[in-house]
Amino acid sequence: MKEFVDGELLPGLQNLDVSDGNDGVNRRAVLVRDIFAGTNNYMKNGTIIRQVVNKLNEIDFNASEDRHTFGDIYESLLRDLQSAGNYGEFYTPRAVTEIMTEIINPRLGEKVLDPACGTGGFLTSAIENIRKQDVHSVEDLKTLESTIRGQELKPLPFMLCVTNLILHDIEVPNVINADSLNREYTSIGAKDRVDVILANPPFGASVSDGVETNYPAQFRTTESADLFLLLMIRYLRDGGRAAIVLPDGSLTGDGVKQRIREEFLKQCNVHTIVRLPNSVFQPYASVATNLLFFTKGEPTREIWYWEHKLPEDQKSYSKTKPIQKNEFASLKEWWGKRAENEQAWRVPVERIAESGWNLDIKNPFVKEEEVTHTTAELLDMLSASFKKSDELIEELRDGLK
Repeated sequence: MKEFVDGELLPGLQNLDVSDGNDGVNRRAVLVRDIFAGTNNYMKNGTIIRQVVNKLNEIDFNASEDRHTFGDIYESLLRDLQSAGNYGEFYTPRAVTEIMTEIINPRLGEKVLDPACGTGGFLTSAIENIRKQDVHSVEDLKTLESTIRGQELKPLPFMLCVTNLILHDIEVPNVINADSLNREYTSIGAKDRVDVILANPPFGASVSDGVETNYPAQFRTTESADLFLLLMIRYLRDGGRAAIVLPDGSLTGDGVKQRIREEFLKQCNVHTIVRLPNSVFQPYASVATNLLFFTKGEPTREIWYWEHKLPEDQKSYSKTKPIQKNEFASLKEWWGKRAENEQAWRVPVERIAESGWNLDIKNPFVKEEEVTHTTAELLDMLSASFKKSDELIEELRDGLK
């Protein structure tokens, strides 16, 4: 069996014939070939492979109960990835994907896109949001399948995403294993436009060599989050709406970053920014993040900010205490009846323009502690701190002896 898997099965799937026999392309065959193109068998023991196959044979994937159980197990595996080293980058906390999706509220017939879809968290949230409101027939399900789109560069999350969508009854997921940024910016035309974008684009990483040349000269940068912002603006149709995750680093900065933000605010109505604590994406990232909600087709006139606060009994989020959806109840209650309070404030676009299109606006209702120490006092405090550290180190040395 091991020889068959390594020598025949995987090579056969990697080189699958994708023609449909009528000079066309079999989409399902393309999907299978793309998934296995980056797949290797890491099980070196044939007995273990046999045991895995035996266990899979116990599952009836045509039975709804078995599919549901398998789906639950799969969801738990994706959650575990959040703390699995580098693979955590592919998973956005479910509470975040669900609240963003509920607010944007995609409906049947609208084209939904996630250009950096990871394991498919936003796409499956959109599917479930549409299904519970609008899907009542097989035709509705076909319409839903044809309007959900995603792209993912890395083979592992791409494979996980496709499986995730299949488990959500999308028979042939429209997900592409490719770099969304590696496309000529101006080639994205009317036929590519979508109604809804839900995404958490990768940030804190540089793009592949030469990718930035796909974009206009005044916007060229190697920061992935900034290029993804440009890309998503381009993909949205006029009147289209989006909810995306962006780090603090994309809200401020001069040069190219400033020009991208100016373009963003002139093309889109960025009506709401939800500021999240910097521990939401722990343990794999501690950078402060924001949820941006906007509509394309008219410029921004003012931005409402909402500061999400940690539960009273928590100092930070963690693997054992992640962010929960019920924590967004106050945001949803405020959303339709906006008023300034200790968590919410609004800023006119004129003020933002004067500050170099800086979107990193602090909560004006939170008073910063005033510095009441002189320079000499601060130096004395620092010296005392060093002295205390030396004393503790000596105690540790004595203890070790």
